[in-house]
Amino acid sequence: MPQRIKAPKQVPSFEYELFEGDPDLLRTVVATPTQTAPWIDPSSLKLKHRIGRGPFGDIWLATHHQSGFDFQEYHEVAVKMLHPLKQEHMQKFIDKFEKLFLKCRELPGVCWLHGVSVVNGKISIAMRFYEGSVGDQMAQSKGGKLSLPDILRYGSQLAKGLIQLHSIGLLVLNMKPSNFLISDHDQLVLGDFGIPYLLLGIPLSDSDMALRLGTPNYMAPEQWDPEVRGPLSLETDVWGFGCSVVEMLTGVQPWFGKSSEEIYHSVVVRKEKPHVPSGLPPAVEHVINGCFEYGLRNRPLVSDLLLVFESSQHAIHGDGGWVGLGSRPIKEKSVGNGYTTWYLSKDHLQVGDTVRSRSPLNARRPHTVDVREGTIVGLDGDADKNSFALVKVPGMHNALRVQESTLERVTFGFAVGDWVRLKQETNTHSPVGILHAVQRDGAVSVGFLGLETLWVGKAYQLQMAEPYYVGQFVRLKPNVVTPRFEWPRKSGGTWCSGRISEILPNGCLVVEFPGRFVFGNEPNSFLADPNEVESVSFDTCPGIVEKYHHVEDFHWAVRPLAIAFGLFTAVKLTISMGRGISARLKKNRPNGQDSGVRKSGWRRIFRDASSTTK
Repeated sequence: MPQRIKAPKQVPSFEYELFEGDPDLLRTVVATPTQTAPWIDPSSLKLKHRIGRGPFGDIWLATHHQSGFDFQEYHEVAVKMLHPLKQEHMQKFIDKFEKLFLKCRELPGVCWLHGVSVVNGKISIAMRFYEGSVGDQMAQSKGGKLSLPDILRYGSQLAKGLIQLHSIGLLVLNMKPSNFLISDHDQLVLGDFGIPYLLLGIPLSDSDMALRLGTPNYMAPEQWDPEVRGPLSLETDVWGFGCSVVEMLTGVQPWFGKSSEEIYHSVVVRKEKPHVPSGLPPAVEHVINGCFEYGLRNRPLVSDLLLVFESSQHAIHGDGGWVGLGSRPIKEKSVGNGYTTWYLSKDHLQVGDTVRSRSPLNARRPHTVDVREGTIVGLDGDADKNSFALVKVPGMHNALRVQESTLERVTFGFAVGDWVRLKQETNTHSPVGILHAVQRDGAVSVGFLGLETLWVGKAYQLQMAEPYYVGQFVRLKPNVVTPRFEWPRKSGGTWCSGRISEILPNGCLVVEFPGRFVFGNEPNSFLADPNEVESVSFDTCPGIVEKYHHVEDFHWAVRPLAIAFGLFTAVKLTISMGRGISARLKKNRPNGQDSGVRKSGWRRIFRDASSTTK
């Protein structure tokens, strides 16, 4: 197996003449080049014993033998041996690793990598061996938790390591205290440099792992089946950061004692969040709670985490509350319309930006807005407080003074949160998605259903798409025969219409069907591709019958109530008509005629009966 893997070419040693002052006495020196390629000869790795086990493989203690023209070195290393992969997938992983190898070596907050090899048919990543981890320190502490000063110090170092790793385009996706290693100088380094991220797009032998990437107790909602609930982003690691800090504070692993399936239902289905203990510095408590926002863009950036943890390291709690918190004000959790301050702080407005009034998150844009579209001609206020922008709107003489949090930047006709469509559609993923970022140079990133990570491109590749919002009714388009996801039908075989209850970050729609009556545990909530549905409203229903059918979509009880009301109305109408006819007949007959007729009739009956007996 190792011989089949294409190993990167090694730079050979070379000789040169060293001048030491006397040109007649030059010394020949053999230079061994610095390692530039990650490949390690499998024979130079000697495994000793296994020291750990994780979701992606085992960890072994080993010795790495390095030799050159004039040296022999033996390094004690930790080897992460991944679960078996197919031959072509192994090469794909090694190619990814090679591109990032030297970049990772330049990051002080990330573990030192020796290289990669294939041992016993498995990819093996050799890294410096560290004596302990944050998880080890917790195991040795009383109650299994760390002190607040240690948590704030380690949290700051962890945030720095995350920022460094994110800067080279990697996500960790496996944040947990046992992966936070401690160096000889008591500095925290990331022990997992993004192995789950490198495994994206590579089929895994474990079918359970194919639907999730990470350790379940620390995984963000979008990590569970990321093609459907994604995309994975920088904010995904923020959720794992929050889970790790909560464990350091409490000594208890989030969702401890629950199976993977139970954690999935808690995090994804029921939208439960880890409990953040009280009694923390206010800024720390706010930012940790922000880590568990379900809308990933509503979570804080890692730079926000770093700022809060660093500014709180000298905090002291006394009778008068917390002191020594620094001068930065606390960000509130929400500013209305579904946005948090963390969301709004990710884009700073500048003079010259085109802006418009911000619409509510995942809701219908109001018909009347303060600013349709205008240009910022001035900024007023502190960036940490309520700041205002002066906006020049076409057709208005004076500039409007508008609070920045109510504005969104429009670049090349797009704003963050817009529904967009690819001009050049592809079969690999849905062409309709949600815009996550648009830079002033036209670079964009979009979440598309079917992609595990954000799609990166240019604004000219996109066009506006029909927007969807929570509460809107939708149905499958007539030309959709086999939808991407299961979709219920009516008794007559036609597709049901449902109401959007949630919009995932990649545009995937969660649709409920209040017009269906379900029994027991039968599902009544389904996923939908935004490219396969169309909106339904009274305006789109052409006739009275169609409008009534749309009324039935609002609740399953509409039809039986309509039937009951119809029967009740029919009975009432029949009784009323009967009484009217009876009253009319009585009115048209002479007085006593009716009783006389009845009496003569009875006499005739008795007379006929007596004659018959005779």
